[in-house]
Amino acid sequence: MRLHHVQVACPPGGESGARRFHADGLGMTEVAKPAELAVRGGCWFRAYDDEGGVTAEIHVGVEEPFTPARKAHPALVLESTEELEAVSARLQQLGFEVDWSERHTFDGHQRFHTRDAHGNRVEVLARQD
Repeated sequence: MRLHHVQVACPPGGESGARRFHADGLGMTEVAKPAELAVRGGCWFRAYDDEGGVTAEIHVGVEEPFTPARKAHPALVLESTEELEAVSARLQQLGFEVDWSERHTFDGHQRFHTRDAHGNRVEVLARQD
């Protein structure tokens, strides 16, 4: 078994904020939703390895009424602590808060937590170098 994707929610009209966080901040690639699903709004993002294989997929769906996920969250693993630092800096430059308070609390990893444009919690981590 493997995980296909994780879905998080945004409020109606929240797609631009999702793009700013997932594409501009995390560096994921937006992919087209199937036509029959695109009418519902939202957007999809993927991360790829060097050979073009999908390594992560996040679907952002519109939910009304919207409530951000404050505890439940996707956790995305990066290749290195250098990449972790770079993603953190990029998110901060875009105005997203990055919380390093649990940086060394997950054995063998460094990590930070952040919140997307709509307040959903996201964890980003890398194996300790």
